[in-house]
Amino acid sequence: MNRVTLAIILFFSTALILYWQVQNKRNAQQSEAPVDVVRPDFVADDLRSVNFDEQGNVASRVAAAHMEHYEASEKTFFNQPVYLVYPDKGEAQWRLSANEGRLNRKSNRVVLENNVIIDAISPNEPIQSLKTSYVELDLDTMIMTSDREILIEGKDFNIKGSGLYADLNAQQVKLTSQVKGTYETK
Repeated sequence: MNRVTLAIILFFSTALILYWQVQNKRNAQQSEAPVDVVRPDFVADDLRSVNFDEQGNVASRVAAAHMEHYEASEKTFFNQPVYLVYPDKGEAQWRLSANEGRLNRKSNRVVLENNVIIDAISPNEPIQSLKTSYVELDLDTMIMTSDREILIEGKDFNIKGSGLYADLNAQQVKLTSQVKGTYETK
């Protein structure tokens, strides 16, 4: 064998080894990549939306810094959502805000998480504010529940407890356990 033949064999062997290494790396990267990447069907920034009931009355209003909707699962995810709810087809009575939220269209339930603040719209309401880390609201029944610690601030009183059951239509709020309150007269 002369030098030229040996050089050609060495060149093709090196090329074959390099090609094999590149193909192995590509296959490894493809196997590490997620198989089913779910992408939202639509996205909105600075969202403002109004929902109506069957009679054409405003049922709720929602605003959010960012929203992603997934049609297959019928779920919508919000960043910094603000909900205004209209119990019993009346005026907006409560403003619900949080860092994160999600809406399940199948059950028509809203879940708000992280720094949840529920404020009364009217300054005449006895309860002015509720604060918690998690709350669920059924938009059909206007029943709000939570199993977390709740802080209620009202006119001349503060109440702290765990667990919440609130019927917004009946205007009833109950803390379910470990309730402690303070009342101050002015």
